[in-house]
Amino acid sequence: MSDTVELRIAGQIYRVVSSAPAEELQRLASVVNQKLAEIPTSARGAGSQGLLLVAIALAHEAETERERSESVKARMRALLERLLGRIDAALGPSDSDPAASQAP
Repeated sequence: MSDTVELRIAGQIYRVVSSAPAEELQRLASVVNQKLAEIPTSARGAGSQGLLLVAIALAHEAETERERSESVKARMRALLERLLGRIDAALGPSDSDPAASQAP
């Protein structure tokens, strides 16, 4: 179900139709406003320029976090593969292992 939610961003009121909970949209609007407050007034320029800077900053943060997440996943995958290799080596060949049953 879609609802109309009023969000105040950079002093302007925006009506947004979304299926997301109103509380979540308000929280996100608050994040945008906080980011906007971090930008010096002189750098904001016209209203839309400040919002553009916020959009770029948030996109950069999201991209950095995605890269960090991918790096953590890759390290965890490598660690688990090494761990499984050690477990397999410690257990030795099993009766259900086809390679072990074909020994010369």
